[in-house]
Amino acid sequence: MANLSKHFTLAEFTRSQTATRHGISNRPTPAHLEAMKLLCERVLEPVREHFGRPVRITSGYRSAALNRKIGGSQTSQHSRGEAADFEMPGIDNRTVAKWIRDNLRFDQLILEGAKRGDPNAGWIHVSYRADRARMDVLTATFPGPKYSRGIS
Repeated sequence: MANLSKHFTLAEFTRSQTATRHGISNRPTPAHLEAMKLLCERVLEPVREHFGRPVRITSGYRSAALNRKIGGSQTSQHSRGEAADFEMPGIDNRTVAKWIRDNLRFDQLILEGAKRGDPNAGWIHVSYRADRARMDVLTATFPGPKYSRGIS
């Protein structure tokens, strides 16, 4: 099992039921691997260390073919190995997103589908690029999604 960092494996970043079901390759290139390692080291490991709990990746790397199959954006950072969607069981996504916003360097942070009073609703999307840190923070509500600036 190849590790991207101390606590994150390549297998969890490339796991996809859709890819398996449809025979789609989800193998990253060396450049994608490098991007995933940076995302893990600069964002996901600090999150895990701060909260003292495992991070559950729900969507990591997506090959171009897989991204098309699921209807992802053509410019998705998932397809470049720069983004992950995740949750931390037992910790409200809003709390985690606010901590990332206030403490880490990132490109984009989206609190997706969260509902006040329901810590298990939604997930966090975060991306990292070594050459760009827009520090773009959004909340996506559903149905839609409808995006708003900041964490709401």
